[in-house]
Amino acid sequence: MQVVIIGTGNAATVFGRLMREKGHHIVQVYGRDILKAEALAGLLHATAVGDLASITRNADVYLVAVADKAVAEITQQLDINDHLVLHTTASLSKHVLKEVSRRYGVLYPLQSLRREMSLQTPIPLLVDGNTAEVTLEIESFAASLSNSVTRADDQTRVKLHVAAVFACNFTNYMYLQSAKFCGQEGLDFSLLQPLIEETAGRLREFAPAEVFTGPAVRGDMETVNKHLSLLEAYPELHGLYKELTNKIIHTNARH
Repeated sequence: MQVVIIGTGNAATVFGRLMREKGHHIVQVYGRDILKAEALAGLLHATAVGDLASITRNADVYLVAVADKAVAEITQQLDINDHLVLHTTASLSKHVLKEVSRRYGVLYPLQSLRREMSLQTPIPLLVDGNTAEVTLEIESFAASLSNSVTRADDQTRVKLHVAAVFACNFTNYMYLQSAKFCGQEGLDFSLLQPLIEETAGRLREFAPAEVFTGPAVRGDMETVNKHLSLLEAYPELHGLYKELTNKIIHTNARH
């Protein structure tokens, strides 16, 4: 496929690298900052453009890989008639692209993308199109990039995005609290890395409800109270520990 990438950030970079590795040809990279566009275009052996009016109208796929709030601005200036145009966000409807082309849809990566990440990292792709024919075309294109391709309409993508926030960002917030506590107590947070990896790895085989461990699950209130006593010097963590312990106790009681 001949591809034009609109954007120069993490999603644009990862998709560009992945597409090139899978045999697609990146024709152009557009960026408001021409220096960033030139840097990414150099990596992808493409041509950099800093003006939307200079984008070729002869590519097969136009990937709008920019921040959610920038998509509307791009669509007001882009018209590619009947070529396939895709955005990469979970929160926006596919129909935000309806004025850009008669063939449009979504190619959303259910993964945290970093421009330097290994292309061996699994990237599940959620796809949708404005017609059944377009959806099939997007699905085929996505299958050339990932072994995990799933159809997901606008509402489904938003719901999965919510689930991802709980699974990723909220979990990472807990890692942050653990790391801060370790730092304040002179402990080595890296000692917890094997535990973190083992717990996450078990989710490949077991449901989350089956992976709980620790004093709350065992009903070991003596240890729980000892922890709470220790955390009295950290009021915020004390409240968080107490609330989550109660939720785990009640969750396991229901199971």
